[in-house]
Amino acid sequence: MVQWHQRALAGLCRRCIISASKGLSSVFLFGHWSWVGQMGRRSESDGASGRPRSRLLWWVKRGLLVVCVIYVSVPFMMRLFPDIIKHLVYSHRVSVPFFVNLSQPADLYLNHTVNMYLKSEQGISLGVWHTVPESQWKEAQGKDLEWYQDSLGAGIPIIIYLHGNGGTRAASHRVGLIHVLSAIGCHVLALDYRGFGDSTGEPTEVGLTTDTLYLYQWVKARSGSSLVVLWGHSLGTGVATNTAVKLIEQGIVVDGVIIEGAYTNIRQGGAHHPFAWFYRKFPGFEYFFLDTMAENNIIFPNDENLKRMKSRLLILHAEDDHIVPIHMAQQLYEIAQSAQNSENQVKMIPFAGSLGYHHNGLYKDPHLPGIIREFVHTLAP
Repeated sequence: MVQWHQRALAGLCRRCIISASKGLSSVFLFGHWSWVGQMGRRSESDGASGRPRSRLLWWVKRGLLVVCVIYVSVPFMMRLFPDIIKHLVYSHRVSVPFFVNLSQPADLYLNHTVNMYLKSEQGISLGVWHTVPESQWKEAQGKDLEWYQDSLGAGIPIIIYLHGNGGTRAASHRVGLIHVLSAIGCHVLALDYRGFGDSTGEPTEVGLTTDTLYLYQWVKARSGSSLVVLWGHSLGTGVATNTAVKLIEQGIVVDGVIIEGAYTNIRQGGAHHPFAWFYRKFPGFEYFFLDTMAENNIIFPNDENLKRMKSRLLILHAEDDHIVPIHMAQQLYEIAQSAQNSENQVKMIPFAGSLGYHHNGLYKDPHLPGIIREFVHTLAP
């Protein structure tokens, strides 16, 4: 069986290289014979001036050959070294924005925010920001961690923000959303999953879900009767729904879940990602890219999770989202609506493509505060 698998992989490799080589050869031959025909019509006295062109053609051909080899090599590298695809899904090594001290949120004008570190597992330290409502800005000045923790029990809604696959909690669109949510009177807890930002460890799907479960339980232990909402963006939508399902298994229903820029599952999300455009027609695209994610336990099944969730759900999506197409959000809306058997439990808000919000810009919309206030109001017992 292993020998057959190796032969099949070798055969697929040969097909890819031959296919690419044929296309490249035709380009080279066409360019070469066109050049030869032109040179044949020139007089012998032009021979010297043709040498620079000959060298240029040589470099062009070599450059195209290098591009071809790299293009064909990438899928095989993904398969042979699965850590590459893990780093694409979890871009935790890219700590943007650069040169930001995550322990000093006031440097980003979050001066009613405390930075703290929580231990979700042995050896895992999570960097977390806790921002209080803007109305408590003056009162928060100079207060310690204990004051911030005590403030969670005041009956004010709490939102746990779960970010996407790259950068840290200090990214501009994340800070922008924290300001929006604080301004409408919510507490916001924004964490960097394990391996991201100043958090320790290496990211995995199970690990990200574990981190979020720990933060949720930490908040619930201090929040009394305050509403607690999970807000996931992009990759974080899968973390949010994974967490909600894990809590269902413990007999706990999250008060509310908001998913922004959500995909149906990571396999379909990967297939529609802009990077995949270069390889969609590549022989074995699913085997090299999508199957590799699944075999490395990278699933994030929003579609399956919504069939089991019982929380009120709000879906936010920009029509011009270039990372996750809006038809995925529509599919999730239909799945959730069917599973919950109630239109009141599920709501979807699309944002017109003419607004130019794309994947990260919904926090800029002037109607967003009202949308969130209305959703939180529906959660009140």
